[in-house]
Amino acid sequence: MKIAVMGTGAMGGYVGARLAEAGADVTFIARGPHLAAMRQDGLKVTSPEGDIHINPASATDDPAEVGPMDLILLGVKLFDVEKAVSDLRPMLGPDTGVISLQNGIDTPGVVSRIAGPQHSIPGIAMINGEIAAPGLIQHNAMNDLIVGEPDGRASPRLAALEALGEKSALNLVISPDIEAQLWRKVLALTPTAGLSCLTRLPLGQVRETPASWDLLQQAMGEVVAVAQAEGVGLGDIDIQNASASVREFMPPTWRGSLVTDLEAGRRLEVEWLHGAICRLGEKHGIDTPFHRVVLGALMPHANGAA
Repeated sequence: MKIAVMGTGAMGGYVGARLAEAGADVTFIARGPHLAAMRQDGLKVTSPEGDIHINPASATDDPAEVGPMDLILLGVKLFDVEKAVSDLRPMLGPDTGVISLQNGIDTPGVVSRIAGPQHSIPGIAMINGEIAAPGLIQHNAMNDLIVGEPDGRASPRLAALEALGEKSALNLVISPDIEAQLWRKVLALTPTAGLSCLTRLPLGQVRETPASWDLLQQAMGEVVAVAQAEGVGLGDIDIQNASASVREFMPPTWRGSLVTDLEAGRRLEVEWLHGAICRLGEKHGIDTPFHRVVLGALMPHANGAA
């Protein structure tokens, strides 16, 4: 199976490396020192699931020289999605699937609009990692990849991916209801990331502070209300499950990438995360005070320190 990783950051690079380890023909699209390091010494991954060294690694900064792929993993940040989808079009064949790995709910629609709905495969990557150095990805925790065709059908391209997943260390699941899964990730991570920014504290300390934990529950309630208005069947049981996941399975040292980007002076994805909840809330006449506060507090930093 021929797979391209469009944006070889921590998320896309990790998933691509695991699939390459399982036998896929993977091409990594990257740039700068990260690309130079991969060309020289391959792509290295350190992980609790086992280290990987893909060497040699097929890596380039030009999607036009790659040719048609079976699948493309879209691993760029939310603010780069539109340009990346435009740039990856030379890699599209008639049945190529573009798997979106971003947080939030907007990317599948962007893929459909620019590349065509037949190419869009929504995905959820529950993976925590970072680029530790050029050519080196440090995978820290969580190892889940959930994908599904928008209409829930079984497809040959996802059957082939599922077979690869069975050979890899990934916990890969093909979902017949990927839209609900997308919203469940938003429910668990968007409020938690926002609270991480507001408190600037690791998750363990937030969980142990009753007022902060109550605020997180309020924020999750806003997400469920908006999802229901959008026709997605989330409810109180989903808040309970998301809360249990945050309390029991996320490490106490966890700090959202949103807060690490903020502190490092990098661009922020807040407009596509909390901003999306605010926009949909306004559309349906639903008040979303937690997400409005986070959006208002972070938008002055949205373009980074520069």
